[in-house]
Amino acid sequence: MYLNAFIDYLTLEKNYSSHTVLAYKKDIEAFSAFAKANYDQTDLETIHYSQIRSWIVLLADTGVSNRTINRKIASLKSFYKFLLKIEVINASPLVKHKALKTSKKLQIPFSENEVSEVFDLISISDDFESIRDLLLLELLYGTGMRRAELIQLTIGSVDVSQKTVKVIGKRNKERIIPLLPNVCNTIYKYLEKRDELVQRTNDAPLLITKKGIKLYDTLVYRIINGYFSRTSNKIKKSPHIIRHSFATHLLNQGADLNTVKDLLGHASLASTQVYTHNSIKTLRNVYKNAHPRNKK
Repeated sequence: MYLNAFIDYLTLEKNYSSHTVLAYKKDIEAFSAFAKANYDQTDLETIHYSQIRSWIVLLADTGVSNRTINRKIASLKSFYKFLLKIEVINASPLVKHKALKTSKKLQIPFSENEVSEVFDLISISDDFESIRDLLLLELLYGTGMRRAELIQLTIGSVDVSQKTVKVIGKRNKERIIPLLPNVCNTIYKYLEKRDELVQRTNDAPLLITKKGIKLYDTLVYRIINGYFSRTSNKIKKSPHIIRHSFATHLLNQGADLNTVKDLLGHASLASTQVYTHNSIKTLRNVYKNAHPRNKK
């Protein structure tokens, strides 16, 4: 099987993150195990679509969501596309496959008041964790960066003199995002507190725990969920909802869609346009107030 070569291709040529590469690997290995158990077949190069279809049916019967199934099949599609590229196969067994229908998830952003109330809560204290949490929230809400991007920030990522932060996004794509003055002020305060815990170097992680280790996914989620649980009744309270709020609030204030796209690090406008659904009320009001026919 050409799985190892495919993994090297994703890592070295496509510059996918280790998390993404691992997800691809697990999906393909899961199908490979299914093919071996059900068809006694270990050679994925000669798989037929009917066999993949059987796997899809099994996944659906065991309660796997259509969204997750589509992701797994997307991994397989990429694998067969790679086999085509290196001329191992002449046609992909998934060439005519159509993705399963999924319901669109409408994420509900935090209101501007809910975000402001959280900032007020954090600003009360002056200890290391409070200042770190304040900076964490200001970076997420002030730049729209992803949780993974936040965690990967180093001290060298931040240029306070230029009021910018360098973010490494998906597929290792860099983007420079401007920083608001209040975020720069918080960075100064935070670094002073951080220096009391561990030595500062440019390649060291920017955000750390009280023990001096790099922040991790679940801790970032707990911090956000903990604060917003005190100001918001929304069911989902996560770093992604803050990113969603960042985009929605900018659009509500009249920001250009292309600018928001660049700030978020999206490859296409299609990914950014999902946030316009939450701005329809604002758009409707602007439309009513601006359209000349509405004034007659």
